[in-house]
Amino acid sequence: MNNKSLYLSSGLFIIGLIFGIGVGYYLTPQYQTSMYEKNAMTLGRADRTFDLRYVNTMISHHRGAILLAEQLQKNTVRPELKVLAEEILKNEPVAIAELYAWKKEWYGDTRTVRDPFVANLGGADEKFDLRFLNAIIAHHEAGIEMTKETRLKASRVEVLNNADAVEAFLNNGLNILKVARQSWYNI
Repeated sequence: MNNKSLYLSSGLFIIGLIFGIGVGYYLTPQYQTSMYEKNAMTLGRADRTFDLRYVNTMISHHRGAILLAEQLQKNTVRPELKVLAEEILKNEPVAIAELYAWKKEWYGDTRTVRDPFVANLGGADEKFDLRFLNAIIAHHEAGIEMTKETRLKASRVEVLNNADAVEAFLNNGLNILKVARQSWYNI
């Protein structure tokens, strides 16, 4: 094999590799989603996979609420927060199931979404409820930002309706949580 053939075959291999990565990136939403998981501040541009990115991110968002509620259930002594934990643990799996059904129906995607990072709020002490309130308030605020972005970029009516419902729920909950934090901790 001469040098020209070696250079030609090496060049074709590199071009094929770059092309394959590009096609894989374009056709596989997971490549695109992984870009946004690093800081979770945006769902990316309005393209053919935006709705899937929203569904995956909203599944993760609901799982985050569950993970916080599990810590709350173990560590709070406030009856109203125990009720909140029970409500979260009862209702969030229903929302997650609906989103997984959409993923499967619309995209044939049955893969499980990874759980988000959720801070360890520590054990039961006089400040546990404050740590929980701060975490769940931040969680709600991040969800509201996601739904605002979704209303500008989504293409499916179901996703738009979901974003509207989630945002209304989060805004209502945010107000209640802030009032509780103010009442209990004067913050």
